[in-house]
Amino acid sequence: MKPALHRSPESGPQTVGPARATAGRARRLVRAVLAGVATGVAVVVIALLVREQWPPLVLLDERAVTAGTALAAEHPGLLRTLVVWQWIFLAAHVVLPVAAFCFIYWWRTRNATRTWWALSTILAAWGLSNLLKELVGRARPVLDQPVESAGGFSFPSGHAANTAAMTTALVVLVWPSLRSRALRVAAVAGAAVLTVATAVDRVMLGVHYPSDVVAGILFGVGFVLASYLTYRHWSTPPREPDRAS
Repeated sequence: MKPALHRSPESGPQTVGPARATAGRARRLVRAVLAGVATGVAVVVIALLVREQWPPLVLLDERAVTAGTALAAEHPGLLRTLVVWQWIFLAAHVVLPVAAFCFIYWWRTRNATRTWWALSTILAAWGLSNLLKELVGRARPVLDQPVESAGGFSFPSGHAANTAAMTTALVVLVWPSLRSRALRVAAVAGAAVLTVATAVDRVMLGVHYPSDVVAGILFGVGFVLASYLTYRHWSTPPREPDRAS
């Protein structure tokens, strides 16, 4: 005799079992691993080209920094804006606003798990970007007439990585609350503008090469996406099969 199927008043037979739920979680985990691997490969490839002083990359980096700093030096107002932007997006200066944003999100939604995911991911990305700097050990650009100076190593750009990770994580955090297409487009566009502007700022101030900021953006965005896919894997419990009464 076949077992009876449980039927709800508004739908047909419910046949979703643990195998299907487990398969869904497995797919999410695979996507998380692939995102992490893709991010790691992209950053490592750029790092290897940097370490090996690949001539086309070196030429592009040097020309971009020279042109950017020359333009900044010719326009004092632009230079002041670049310096202010650099100060604003220093990790130590944005950590409190980011924490406040996450707190407001939690207060409005009471979704503590998602809030802690976003905040911890941003902080982890900031820490790992600093570790990558030490591992690669690339010197900052050396210019005859520098317009700004910075300490530490150059690859990847901490400002670019931090801004990319911060904006990506915050967009992902509030995504379910953005009910309209216009709001979602505005959120993604705003995140992209802030990230690209920070990357351009670093090159025009002569404290990073283009390859530094590109690697920083790839790392920041990729790390957050891999983290989110992992979060979804562990935070989504398997669905229990419906039982006949």
